[in-house]
Amino acid sequence: MKLIRFPFIFLISILLSFPLFSQENDEYEVSENYDKQEVYITMRDGVKLHTTIYSPKDTSKKYPILLQRTPYSSNPYGEDQFRSKIGPNEYLMKQGNIIVYQDVRGRWMSEGTYDNMRAYIPNKKGKQIDEASDTYDSIDWLINNVKNNNKRVGTWGISYPGFYAVYSLLDAHPALKAVSPQAGIGDFFFDDFHHNGAYLLSYWRVTALFGYEKEKPVTEPWYQFQDLGTQDQYQFFLDNGPLSNLDKYYKEDNIFWQQLKEHSNYDEFWKSRGIIQHLKDNKPAVMVVGGLFDAEDLYGPFETHKTIEKSSNNYNTMVFGPWSHGDWARKKERQAVGNVYFGDNISEDYQKNIETKFFNHFLKGSGTKDSGLPEAYVYDTGNREWNSYETWPPKNAESKRYYLGNDQKLSDSATNSEVSFVSDPKKPVPYSEDIKMVFTPRKYMTDDQRFAARRPDVLMFETPVLEEDMSLVGAIEAHLKVATTGTAADWVVKVIDVYPPDAEDYEETQDHLKMGNYYMMARSGIIRGRFRNSFEKPEPFEPNKKTDVNFQLQDVNHTFKKGHKLQIQVQSTWFPLIDLNPQTYVPNIFKAKEEDFKKQTHTVFGDSFINFSVIRK
Repeated sequence: MKLIRFPFIFLISILLSFPLFSQENDEYEVSENYDKQEVYITMRDGVKLHTTIYSPKDTSKKYPILLQRTPYSSNPYGEDQFRSKIGPNEYLMKQGNIIVYQDVRGRWMSEGTYDNMRAYIPNKKGKQIDEASDTYDSIDWLINNVKNNNKRVGTWGISYPGFYAVYSLLDAHPALKAVSPQAGIGDFFFDDFHHNGAYLLSYWRVTALFGYEKEKPVTEPWYQFQDLGTQDQYQFFLDNGPLSNLDKYYKEDNIFWQQLKEHSNYDEFWKSRGIIQHLKDNKPAVMVVGGLFDAEDLYGPFETHKTIEKSSNNYNTMVFGPWSHGDWARKKERQAVGNVYFGDNISEDYQKNIETKFFNHFLKGSGTKDSGLPEAYVYDTGNREWNSYETWPPKNAESKRYYLGNDQKLSDSATNSEVSFVSDPKKPVPYSEDIKMVFTPRKYMTDDQRFAARRPDVLMFETPVLEEDMSLVGAIEAHLKVATTGTAADWVVKVIDVYPPDAEDYEETQDHLKMGNYYMMARSGIIRGRFRNSFEKPEPFEPNKKTDVNFQLQDVNHTFKKGHKLQIQVQSTWFPLIDLNPQTYVPNIFKAKEEDFKKQTHTVFGDSFINFSVIRK
């Protein structure tokens, strides 16, 4: 098996943390408007962090500092080498701000040892460090050493840099006034590599990015990615079989792979690395940003906002648009996710009228809570329009329960029905009908689910054609009553918007599809059944015993239009988005053997229901 140096790691950096702007702005040269300086800032324990500072050439006034801390490189390195675009967006770049990028501890040109999702240490003593202390020390140096700064600092970042932005709220420096975590990781057992304890096999290749330590400061990648020799990821992972067979690709020197294998439950290792539980009494203003179709980080942004709202009295707003991971940092006239188009210039509108306004108000303006922005600004992905809410979730929402009833129908009341299907680990349900190797999944979040609905191991329940619009807001709760002939199983619930037969195609619709009768996945979720009662203490199913499996899907803001139908699909495999459950209980699925994987029959009972929050708009 070949190893590749993966020259497009910088593309990953772009996708995860760097803003992309349209070609029309190419005439703006950063080097003509900014001076660049590279420094090492010494932390309290003596470790030096590489920091790149872009300062406006116009020194007639003072500027705020916008800081991004990143594990993805603050390149290009060299004071004569400039990024083509800097800052969260072009408006903040052109208006003038001091833009700072820093390689976090143990990454790229910074010294020290990297610790993936480094645990926060409350009440640090002496030279104890974490990402909060590194942020504090960096801000303190910047405001005291960078010329023409106005002593106000903002932090921002997308994905992993978003995690570091959240981290900056802990033990925050007094100069930190505005924080915008965007798609910020909240907890690695619920974001990215796990969803409700189920391992995201689709992220397996990314393990190389976080698992290898470097020995010295570097400007080139020190890790390598596997060239898997095929574009058929479904067949590749199916042929490889149990997760234990993937050990041949990652050896003991990949620290993160070893951590994943050794900590298959929500133990203290994962708990200590979660950031959300530490968010309380925060002082800086916060604007959480997320994509409603972000396949990587939905849990973190929603839970970050909700937790701050409950535990702090600071300014706290949220923006969720019809975006996949990081789309809001790009400028694209037509905003679409996969086959589905949502509107024009949505990201540019956000950058110009929301993000820029937020940072300017708190870093250049009065900084009062009266920012002129809504408490929650959330795109309705069915009506194709922005909604402003005073709270999230909206207080005037009503509970609506749909039971998984007879004859593939969603019912208002429970029935005594039951429906069974055979789940075969040798023929798992694909998460996408596309044949390609993706580095991390995105498009499937709105994919047409007709291919899945036509399989015998996928259950389908739906409403009649809706006679009026129905708007779902906030959380979706799955309350399943199930049984299995085995002792282990995963449970997947998908919420689907069924388009009318005469729906017109979009420019983005794949050639082999039609939007007429399109089954658009509006939301989906999974739970590894062993964690149904506790993520800390897994337990097997008792064969053939009716059992409750309850879990929450991520929030939604979607109107099912008149003439559409609401559909629920239930299945047990979702491959290779999620790894295969052996369906035989083993203490650690990462160590399961070939003989553990067995075909089983699963049953869903008619008193199972999905609970929605519905609002009349």
